[in-house]
Amino acid sequence: MTKTTTLAQHKIPFFLPTIGEDEINEVVDTLRSGWLTTGKKAKQFEQEFADRVGAKHAIAVNSCTAALHLALEALGIGPGDEVIVPTLTFASTAEVVVHLGATPVLADCRPDTLNIDPASIAAKITSKTKAIIPVHYAGQPCDMDAIHAVAQEHKLPVVEDAAHAIPARYGERTVGTISDITCFSFYANKTITTGEGGMVTTDSDDLAARMRIMSLHGISKDAWKRFSAEGSWYYEITAAGFKHNMTDVAASIGLHQLRRCDEFWEGRTRCAEFYNRAFADVPEVQTLTVDPQNQTSWHLYVIQLHLDKLSIDRGEFINRLNAAGVGTSVHYMPLHMHPYYHETHGYQVDDLPVAKSAFERMLSLPIYPRLSDDELKYVADTVQAIVAETRA
Repeated sequence: MTKTTTLAQHKIPFFLPTIGEDEINEVVDTLRSGWLTTGKKAKQFEQEFADRVGAKHAIAVNSCTAALHLALEALGIGPGDEVIVPTLTFASTAEVVVHLGATPVLADCRPDTLNIDPASIAAKITSKTKAIIPVHYAGQPCDMDAIHAVAQEHKLPVVEDAAHAIPARYGERTVGTISDITCFSFYANKTITTGEGGMVTTDSDDLAARMRIMSLHGISKDAWKRFSAEGSWYYEITAAGFKHNMTDVAASIGLHQLRRCDEFWEGRTRCAEFYNRAFADVPEVQTLTVDPQNQTSWHLYVIQLHLDKLSIDRGEFINRLNAAGVGTSVHYMPLHMHPYYHETHGYQVDDLPVAKSAFERMLSLPIYPRLSDDELKYVADTVQAIVAETRA
């Protein structure tokens, strides 16, 4: 794929994956092997991922949504329960709560990092609260000490949505080893990809056993081996499980993406540092605060516009970037502002004001290892030019 063959036909697309010959050759090897679904390569990917983050258990699944679903089911979340999630997140973080018959309770974000605000979490806890799901927004770890303090006070498990956070560290701790369960994404635009896919990590033997069984129809033992020479046709259904397993085809990509994780992170960090320098003296552009004690994965580069200093709104700013050939996105429209949460859970658009204000001013710029310095300069120069042209 070249940089001019994307659907949007942008001069600089919002995102392009970095896929090398090793990934391609591994997929071809899998296709020729005759074993395409969950098998030895998926198991190898699990082990290498567990080793990478330092977790005792890693279970490969077909999406981060599946990982979150398995995590909450293993914790016994069900009808009548409440789970606290940030409003500033993708749909899946909250919808898995709904799928289990429970109620997602939306918390506001901090204005500096846009991560979930521990104070908002504490304010939302009731006798029905059964878990907390922080999301490491854009790849920067949340304030996990503060979140764990709230969780421990109320004896609540914490499930981290780390879809953005490979590789990331909270202080000296690797994301994937901090809480009861951590869920990762390998979607096409994530920091490493399997096309579609995810991983769930935990140090709990009991939680791992439950999630592993439930990931493949509730079948006992090593269900994936039943068509292999060392397997058996005989199996038992021990629970009404799900179809959440990862294929060997996807794992083949993941094996080599994982090995390039640091290389990719260095490339994204280069992009972020370029943008940070470019916007340091542009008061109309606000960048996210990054805690130097942590390592952010730089999955997203989000800016917020000071619209009171501009003569155009966020939508027109994006239109001008698009017209100049720069791909953009918005992460995200807060959940409480969507019709479903109005109609089903009674949220109003002003209920969570920090997230609402951030949404109205935010946009995401291209950030991925394949971006050259010239391309980064073009993006930054374009942003600066639009600002200069539209200063109020």
